[in-house]
Amino acid sequence: MNYVSAENLSKSYGIKTLFENISFNINEGDKIAIVAKNGSGKSTLLKILMGKEIADSGTVIINKDIQVVLFDQEIEFNSDLSIDEFMMTLDSPPILALKKYHASLISENPEEMEKAIAEMEIQKAWDLENEMKQILSHLKITDLSAKMGKLSGGQIKRVALAKLLTETRAQHTHTLLIMDEPTNHLDVEMVEWLENYLSKEKITLLLVTHDRYFLDSVCDIIWEMEDKNLYFHNGSYATYLENKMIREDNFNATIDKANNLYRKELEWMRRQPKARTTKSKSRIDAFYDTEKVAKTNTKKQSLELDFEMKRLGNKILELKNINKSFGNLVLLKDFSYQFQRGEKIGIVGKNGAGKSTLLNIIQGFEPKDSGEIETGETIKFGYFSQKGLFDGGDSSTSLRMTERVIDFIREISENFPLANGRTISASQFLRLFLFDDQTQYSPISKLSGGEKRRL
Repeated sequence: MNYVSAENLSKSYGIKTLFENISFNINEGDKIAIVAKNGSGKSTLLKILMGKEIADSGTVIINKDIQVVLFDQEIEFNSDLSIDEFMMTLDSPPILALKKYHASLISENPEEMEKAIAEMEIQKAWDLENEMKQILSHLKITDLSAKMGKLSGGQIKRVALAKLLTETRAQHTHTLLIMDEPTNHLDVEMVEWLENYLSKEKITLLLVTHDRYFLDSVCDIIWEMEDKNLYFHNGSYATYLENKMIREDNFNATIDKANNLYRKELEWMRRQPKARTTKSKSRIDAFYDTEKVAKTNTKKQSLELDFEMKRLGNKILELKNINKSFGNLVLLKDFSYQFQRGEKIGIVGKNGAGKSTLLNIIQGFEPKDSGEIETGETIKFGYFSQKGLFDGGDSSTSLRMTERVIDFIREISENFPLANGRTISASQFLRLFLFDDQTQYSPISKLSGGEKRRL
């Protein structure tokens, strides 16, 4: 059964073309992963399929008998709702039947209860509540009375994922599940459970992920977005890499061949008199086609970091007998550690073990219950938070999103020192992070999710 057909889709933002004249089909049972560099248009393509964005040209036909559901990087929710209430905001018929059944239990009205039970039977909703709780349990969400506004960023993502998987199970129609970076904020145990769940379930899946191991476990088709085109690969991530290498080798050979022909034809062009015959005009047209191929830029950009670092003193950071609890939950008990110069430390642990809390205590964002923290005089903290570019929530965030990328960086400095003693401007600094001139003068709101993280 065909779920989605797309023909000649194109999408641009200003003068930046994300993709051009791409066509594809999604059929029942397909498990597809999209791979591409940040800013290539992965998330935009997903939003076009959801009807949240409109393509500049081309057509998308979605089978009227299927339901399309999306797990997005941006989660919308009412902060005052409990997790249980948030889960029940689904509007699928089985969920609505379950809500009516709960309401009839509270009202104790025999007539309402009889109707609710009949509806539960029709919608086959008796097992749904149990399945919902099992999914939440696997994602380590146990207190369903907790308010959404009190949850961490990772917990919100996991509740939203549970809601999406529940919605997929609740649908009696055919469902296309679209997932944008679903493994963010999941620990290893949860990722393994989700891999197993998606592999075994009869799900039609379109997935964006940077986790190649997750991709290999779940998907058997890879779509590669590169240079405005869409390439198709059947098989594993290794197969995709092999196909990509062969394609690039063939393309480079074509360019080499065009270069040799270009040099030869350039001499002929320079010798030609101004009067052109019909035969010479066709050769001239062929020359310009050859020139276009010969001058193709195959250089791949890569992120460069070579900055001057401030000299660290002898004292870095020392934690002495740090204690931290939330009610009966003890996260840190008499924890001590002395950081050494040049150390690179990884913190591992299950969700809710206190990893982010420890980072926040170190920086003074979160109060400790007891203990001492001694920070060296020369120490400055740089913090890359899971919350993203802005901690969000206040009215200033939407205002900051209208700010231009270049102005956001100029607030830090107009010039940046390099390790070799030279300095570079804010604009040159941004180019090191692969932001071209057009992107630098665009508002932050126009950046892709990956580009915002890079910024």
